[in-house]
Amino acid sequence: MEESIHHIVCPHCNSVNRVAIDKPADRARCGRCHKALFTRAPISVSSKSFATHITRNDIPVVVDFWANWCGPCKAMAPAYALVAAELEPDGRFLKVDTEAAPDLAATYNIRSIPTLMIFKRGTEKARMIGAMDAGSLRSWVLQHV
Repeated sequence: MEESIHHIVCPHCNSVNRVAIDKPADRARCGRCHKALFTRAPISVSSKSFATHITRNDIPVVVDFWANWCGPCKAMAPAYALVAAELEPDGRFLKVDTEAAPDLAATYNIRSIPTLMIFKRGTEKARMIGAMDAGSLRSWVLQHV
């Protein structure tokens, strides 16, 4: 029976939810806070919620490491949001502000931003450094998920 469900972390309260694979995920709601499990938008996360999302989600997790002072990060933000809107609920899209979470930047050896990473069940599967337009970003994500 375990193969017929996905574990999905709520973007609002960070609780882990069991979602049936054969049900429409885009309509799933959190069992704890009752909000939608998919917002079709990137989610800003802290160090603690980041760990929960990358280790407890059964869907791929795409992460944008960025900073407010970074021009290329700001330029890529609309493309990242567009791709998140298109590809959820097949993946989760997170944003990590490296100024607010320097521990994550150090842990993942982030030396240049924006840096994009894709995780599957806690393991890094792909990494890309530099800003991308929506088409390139979409292609890169689909290639690795």
